[in-house]
Amino acid sequence: MKERSPIVFVLDDDDAVRSSLRLLLKSVGLAATALPTAQEFLSVYNPHQPGCLILDVRMPGMSGIELQQQLNLRGAMIPVIFITGHGDVPMAVDAMRHGAFDFLQKPFRDQDLLDRIQRALARDSANRAELRGRSELRRRLDSLTPREKEVLDLVAEGKSNKVVAADLGVSQRTVEIHRGRVMEKMHAGSLAQLVRMVMDLREPEPPQP
Repeated sequence: MKERSPIVFVLDDDDAVRSSLRLLLKSVGLAATALPTAQEFLSVYNPHQPGCLILDVRMPGMSGIELQQQLNLRGAMIPVIFITGHGDVPMAVDAMRHGAFDFLQKPFRDQDLLDRIQRALARDSANRAELRGRSELRRRLDSLTPREKEVLDLVAEGKSNKVVAADLGVSQRTVEIHRGRVMEKMHAGSLAQLVRMVMDLREPEPPQP
């Protein structure tokens, strides 16, 4: 499946700000969608769409902070760059503690915003690649038979074929056959790689897009 091109979402209730930011992004070849309210953003946002969100802290109706909380509740991983006035800096710092990517204080240079956007898009791309990788690892794991999963768990603990055979009450040759199938199905080129895969699968997963 072809990867979607990233979109920079601009969320600000000021028409002039939305227009100027959209033109700025267009000038550097970035696709942009500008919206005036958080509710409109939530109505059109597709979590499978790569990109980032430029978000004004102070918005009518649902504030920028409240929108970030909604995105967190939905497990959305889109990086959020807050635009803030001087008095809102403490609020933006608090938002970053709750997962926002960055914040930029008004007035700001166009290049400073563009630099943050590029970093946010790179972060989003890396997060999505990690999810795709974990999803593929999970698919491979699910293809194992119950016995192969038992062998995998014991091998990943560092046990030899002889010890695994004794633990499972089977012959060492049977363990060798199962282990070979596990390596093949998991696409592991070495025992170290197989152990790394198991460790990756046991780590807490990042939020789903």
